[in-house]
Amino acid sequence: MTRAEVRENLLVALDTLRTRKVRSGLTILGIVIGVTSVISVAAIIDGLNGYIEGRIRNLGSQAIFVTRIPPGYTGLSRLPANIRARKYLQFDDGRYLAETVPSLAYATAFAQRINIGEVSDQLRYGSQHVERMIVRGVEPDYTNAVPLFTVEEGRFVSQFDEEHSRDVIVIGQAIADSLFPHIDAIGKMVRLNGRLYEVIGVFQKDPGLFGGFGVDQFATIPLTNFHKNYPEIREVFLIASVRPDADVNRARDDIIEAMRRRRRVPHSGDNDFDVADANFFLDLWNQLTGAMVLLTGVISSIGLLVGGIGVMNIMLISVTERTQEIGIRKAIGARRADIRVQFLLEAITLSGIGGALGILCGALITFTIRTLVPSIPATLSLLWITLGVMISVGVGLFFGFYPANRAANLDPIVCLRYE
Repeated sequence: MTRAEVRENLLVALDTLRTRKVRSGLTILGIVIGVTSVISVAAIIDGLNGYIEGRIRNLGSQAIFVTRIPPGYTGLSRLPANIRARKYLQFDDGRYLAETVPSLAYATAFAQRINIGEVSDQLRYGSQHVERMIVRGVEPDYTNAVPLFTVEEGRFVSQFDEEHSRDVIVIGQAIADSLFPHIDAIGKMVRLNGRLYEVIGVFQKDPGLFGGFGVDQFATIPLTNFHKNYPEIREVFLIASVRPDADVNRARDDIIEAMRRRRRVPHSGDNDFDVADANFFLDLWNQLTGAMVLLTGVISSIGLLVGGIGVMNIMLISVTERTQEIGIRKAIGARRADIRVQFLLEAITLSGIGGALGILCGALITFTIRTLVPSIPATLSLLWITLGVMISVGVGLFFGFYPANRAANLDPIVCLRYE
């Protein structure tokens, strides 16, 4: 088929759309809905994937966590009896790992209080106060093991503070802005749950994941001080940072072996602790986004199926309405392939317009989400734009082939007699 013939068929297809605006519009709508849902959700997931990977890098791609309770536990279900019976980790377990596992650069313990339900920690300075925060007891190596916690003003907890259980505190940027909106926070005395603490540092700004708890909402004190003032909290967490020249998987195995010796786990017994690294959190996130992709795929498929059926329906009607035209074209020499391509181009034009509108709608939704909800960094990639075009063209080809083939196989004599 020549370029002129392709152009002529496209003009015929557009003329068909103009003469049957409502029918064509309803047909295109299904394609628009399907492609829009694919583009917008893919943009959100792509943006979130990049954001999560960046957060994990800041948290420490070489970090390994040791916990008593599985790290993926949400608290919505009751833990099995064998996990509830596990011994608590100890404050000096971090020091033990640092001394016995050569591949570790740092290993440290921490404990925390999170404001949930009726529990409410308060940090006060004069008439100003903050209630929604996380109080965490840490050791001096904590910022080395978790790069996300970087001090911007002042200093972090020192070994002297830890050894003497000093009443010193390092606070997040949001807490500092609330308590000291117009003055420097360093050196000021604040009351944490009624007890006086000296502010020695302020962390770099970090609003957190999706507007949730981030470094901005943290208040850290020496671990010994935390243990002295909150002895009822027995849950201890360990975090280790692997040396840059060491293998993370090998270090993970060494940590497991060291903790089994430390906790006297029998040779044939299961671990009474859990170990997770950055890959665990990435895998957990990928599972969540995988479920979103599956759900979106189902919804998009329904929209595309409806749109595809609409394309097939309008093309079958078009074939019936233009039977005499098909007969005339065949009588003057048009081949079956010419008729087939003509109607396929019409179907592709229908679905292509729907795909283009769907991409535009998806881009608009992506921009709107990124503008109104900055914590969801939706990103529209060229890959998904290309896939949107391919999907819409594919729908046109698939659902338009049967009507086009039917038109191509019509008997020209019968067509000329058709009224």
